[in-house]
Amino acid sequence: MYSERVIDHFSNPRNAGAIEDADGIGEVGNPVCGDMMTFYIKVNDDKLTDVKFKTFGCVAAIAVSSIVSEMAKNKTLKEAKAITRKAVAQALDGLPKEKMHCSNLGAKALAEAIRDYEEKKSGKPTSTTEPKKAKRVKRHILCSHCDTKNPVTANFCMSCAEKLDH
Repeated sequence: MYSERVIDHFSNPRNAGAIEDADGIGEVGNPVCGDMMTFYIKVNDDKLTDVKFKTFGCVAAIAVSSIVSEMAKNKTLKEAKAITRKAVAQALDGLPKEKMHCSNLGAKALAEAIRDYEEKKSGKPTSTTEPKKAKRVKRHILCSHCDTKNPVTANFCMSCAEKLDH
């Protein structure tokens, strides 16, 4: 069902973890399947010098996060933004049809981290789909057990698995 490359990246994920002083953070999730991904990036001279992730999800979600972090590291922001779900799936030697949404989540989480970095750098929202006067919504919920920041859509902490109080 899964390629050897998917199994390798699931069994030995590359770049797992968080960057405490990240320049950008991107969080995405799919409440239908329960996959949650958070990407952390460090940027220097328009290049991604470090990329890390925390993922709560299935074999494919973890493998996708690992390969996307490898694909993006040391790339320019423009090159990293060009990473597509198709390129992610190809880099993993394919994904089962029912798991292709995971490749989209990985590319989207990376793009969100880059967007977050660009917004912080410019001081203005860069999203073209968000109305200019829209209020920013809460993006994190802090775990009362381990103080980890989690996406507001998460029901359980991505670090310690404790139930989150909303």
